[in-house]
Formats: sequence, C-alpha cells, structure tokens
Amino acid sequence: MAEETLGRSLKLPAAGQADTLLLQGPAGRIETLVAVPSGPPTGFAVVCHPHPLHGGALGNKVTYTLASCALKGGMVAARFNFRGVGRSEGRHDAGRGETDDTLVVVDWLRGQVPGPLLLAGFSFGAFVSLKAAARARPSLQVSIAPPFKYFAGEPLPPRPDAPWLVVHGRDDEVVAYDETRAVLGQYQPPPELVTLDGVGHFFHGKLGELDRVVGEFLRRSLPAAAQP
Repeated sequence: MAEETLGRSLKLPAAGQADTLLLQGPAGRIETLVAVPSGPPTGFAVVCHPHPLHGGALGNKVTYTLASCALKGGMVAARFNFRGVGRSEGRHDAGRGETDDTLVVVDWLRGQVPGPLLLAGFSFGAFVSLKAAARARPSLQVSIAPPFKYFAGEPLPPRPDAPWLVVHGRDDEVVAYDETRAVLGQYQPPPELVTLDGVGHFFHGKLGELDRVVGEFLRRSLPAAAQP
C-alpha cells in the first residue's frame, strides 16, 4: 500500500489498488484510505467510523464491512479518520467539525470519480453522515445503528433525498432499537429499516448478515442511482 502526502499531487490509486491519502481539511490533515475497484467505477462511497472517544477509527470492522460492500459493488470506497484520530489532525468536535471532515472527503472524491455517491456510517458515523447529507446530497444513504440521542438540543437533519437504508440490531446494548425506530417514523417517507434479531451494537459474529443486507440494497438501488 502506497501513501500520498500533501507534498505530492493527490490522485486516485490505480485500479484494484488502495492507498492512504492525507487530504487537507479545515483542522489539518485527514487520513483517508481509498480503495479502487478493478473495473470502471460505478460511483464512489464515503464511510464514517464510530465515536472517536470510544475507540472509533477507520479500521473498525463495521466500517470496513460497509466499505467492502461498496467496493464489491464497483464503487471507489473511502474510509477516513475523523479529526484527532490516527494521523488526522485536530481535536474531537462533537459531530460539528466531523461533518466538515466528511464533506472534504466527499468533495475531493467527487472531483475524481464520476457517478453516484453512497454516504454511509456506523453509530456516531451514521449520525455524522446523516448531518453531512444535507450538503453532500448523496444518491444513496446507509445508516448502521444511528444514535439519534446525539441530536438532543438540535432539530433532526432533513431526510436525505435518496434511497435510505437503516440497519439496527434488536438487541443493541448501546443505541436503543425502539428509540431509533420511533425517530425514523418522524421522517416522511421513513427509510427502509432492516431489523436484525440477536444482533448487538458491534455486530459481533454477525458481519456476514450486515454484508448481505447492505450488499442487497446496493445491488437493487445502485443501477437506478447511476442513471443520469
């Protein structure tokens, strides 16, 4: 795996390859891992990781699974570290600056890859990616165990104007399933909610189920999203 730095011209990795890029964000460098499919890209995906103050990083297994689903769907897939995580500069900003970080990655990839954007995230990353959707305007949205408790004190973000999949384990011990379902019912139309029985917040031993659900969503939604 090669690495592109700010001192060199940033470019997409070669087909079938992955590189770590250091994009310039509002708080400094944003460590970004970009993987490119072997064939012509069908679009691009930006995936947001869980809470930085609780060990969240781009290497999280759920974040990896989401990026893998996008790559198998023929999309350029980017995972990145929020500010203050890994080699990303800056400090945690409770979702505000992290939303800006997400938009930097989206904007850079939009200048490199034609086609639709899949905006995805897990837990805190689902919260941030939903906030970012109002400005990023994705063609597809995927939210895994979105913690709407982080929205306390501010209005809910607008519904993404795109097919929107939410996946949540009924036995989630961190983000209450019933709370998520109640909040999702406030959106019109509500997103597609897939409930996985016997699945906790971290999808231990259940990543195969997550891969299946997200992969199926992409297979039926991506062709329509890719139409001009």
